[in-house]
Amino acid sequence: MERLSSSARHDRFGSKINRDHSPVLAFGIPWLTILLASLVPLLPVIAPAPLLPPFGFIALLAWRMARPGLLPLWAGLPLGLFDDLYSGQPLGSGILLFSLTMIAIEMIEMRFPWRGFWQDWAVASVFIVLYIGLCALFSGTPLSLSQTPLLLPQLGLSILLFPMVARLVTALDNLRLKRVRRFG
Repeated sequence: MERLSSSARHDRFGSKINRDHSPVLAFGIPWLTILLASLVPLLPVIAPAPLLPPFGFIALLAWRMARPGLLPLWAGLPLGLFDDLYSGQPLGSGILLFSLTMIAIEMIEMRFPWRGFWQDWAVASVFIVLYIGLCALFSGTPLSLSQTPLLLPQLGLSILLFPMVARLVTALDNLRLKRVRRFG
């Protein structure tokens, strides 16, 4: 019996027929990156005022805006819980804010289905300002008018870092799609 060469056994399309996508790669990468971004507060950064952006929340915004249907609406609950466990915020604040953000973005996209870079950045900036402000209120520390300017560096850094996080999310999404196509 004659042996078929490797190119004859695996034609251009035959090796990809009847293969399922890897659900771990297809759906796990967004969840994993948001969870890893929520672990950033564990880094040894010493600052006299809040400076570190809420990377878990920013990654959630970036994934939700890059791939609207990828994360389900209920994803705010487990991702917010994980963020609460590692961010130092009171338990429930991340759950509430992540969930409300997912619902609000869904409502915005139903009303305004077109999208662009500037629109995404503006919407993300509004959500970041609201998130940081509400987290400061939920933290339990008495905030006075003289203490609110201490949040400005964190707000500015978070808003400026959103495009970079969105770019990283887009690169991870391209990697995810390439891997799914390769295995799929």
